[in-house]
Amino acid sequence: MSRNIIVTGAAGALGSAVVEKFKREGYHVIALVKPDAEEVAEEADDTYEVDVTSEKSVSEFVKEYEIQYGELEAVAMIVGGFAMGSIEETSQKEMSTMIELNFFSCFQMVQGFLPMIKKQGKGTFLFVGARPAIQLEDATGTVAYALSKKMVISLSEILAEEVKGTDIRTHVFVPSIIDTPGNRQSMPDADFSKWVAPKEIAEAMHYAVNTPSLRNMTFKLYGGV
Repeated sequence: MSRNIIVTGAAGALGSAVVEKFKREGYHVIALVKPDAEEVAEEADDTYEVDVTSEKSVSEFVKEYEIQYGELEAVAMIVGGFAMGSIEETSQKEMSTMIELNFFSCFQMVQGFLPMIKKQGKGTFLFVGARPAIQLEDATGTVAYALSKKMVISLSEILAEEVKGTDIRTHVFVPSIIDTPGNRQSMPDADFSKWVAPKEIAEAMHYAVNTPSLRNMTFKLYGGV
């Protein structure tokens, strides 16, 4: 099988780290970036502008991918968003935005590429969860974010059930706070040394993809937070 990996959100801090790690390890990296945003995934072998929250956009990309590449070893679904807010403070619009960014960005990719993965009989789906989605005391101030990430984790679990008994694998990576420029700017007084570096998550993803015995694992990457 060709060592192809698709990375969504490839121009962001985490996406860039994932692209760099897999590229360094000999993978052919296909980066997906937001349309019309002038985003660049510098280390990627190929880059496509795809709205991964759109069924139509992903469907068109899947057809293009099958023509250009044919095989797929892994999909790393990095696209996502964050929002603060308690139950009382969260509007339906804010909830919808979080579900679109965090859940549908994964669901459309899984739905689009699952037939190909099933046909080839092996492959790995990599999801990004969030600690508030599994540690509910952290969710009270980030309700829309936590619920949308809980949906992502549930999607991974349902997918694992659907492909049970095959060599198709699903894994979820659950960070506390990722050390990104945006997070540093929003929390300038925090102790950044306790946060999780993007490259650490990328290392965990590479390990998961290259350890066939692992099935439906949840990797908790909390650092010192």
